[in-house]
Amino acid sequence: MNLTHKTAIVTGAARGIGFGIAQVLAREGARIVIADRDANGESAAAALRDAGAQALFVNCNICEKAQVEDLFAQAEAAFGEVDILVNNAGINRDAMLHKLTEADWDSVIDVNLKGAFFCMQQAAIRMRARGAGRIINIASASWLGNIGQTNYSASKAGVVGMTKTACRELAKKGVTVNAICPGFIDTDMTRGVPENVWQLMIGKIPAGYAGEAKDVGECVAFLASDNARYINGEVINVGGGMVL
Repeated sequence: MNLTHKTAIVTGAARGIGFGIAQVLAREGARIVIADRDANGESAAAALRDAGAQALFVNCNICEKAQVEDLFAQAEAAFGEVDILVNNAGINRDAMLHKLTEADWDSVIDVNLKGAFFCMQQAAIRMRARGAGRIINIASASWLGNIGQTNYSASKAGVVGMTKTACRELAKKGVTVNAICPGFIDTDMTRGVPENVWQLMIGKIPAGYAGEAKDVGECVAFLASDNARYINGEVINVGGGMVL
């Protein structure tokens, strides 16, 4: 999965799954642009540089179109054409349907769906013009529905829909667009759940254990490579069999 001389933007990569993705892409030779609102993004980029990669942190609110345009401009100024976009940034504001506030609905849809759209649009403009590129959207197993996640599930279902539509529009231009649905991944966020909830989730996984961020990253790296040139419009579960 040689990604040498490829430039990848990974949103939400200051920590967690996003940083795991960035690490794997960097290992495969890609130049990494970490896009995040989290100030830890600079430390994440520094860690990649310390490991021998070329990496840049751009503080970016993907909900703002102008900031996304600037993100791509900074990436191009630093590393040249953007070859890979990984839409990983996402938030959750969970509540039962009858208790979900308008503010929590709007914030999740803005980041997870509109933000992903803005990034995909900028990538599509550039990739279709030169006839090559990879767009990889991080959705979620929750796109199929999950109690207490009306807003989150809707946003991730929207991401799946955008993925398939973009595939139809861009495939003949040499661009692949795929979605990955992580299952229960061991991150700082999931480690914060109560032990009984952790065990409940593990019990739903045929593999019997939580995944790691690098497991998602390995799938991203494959889809970003030339090895995956004929895989397009797919929704791939990375969850140890949690979703069958």
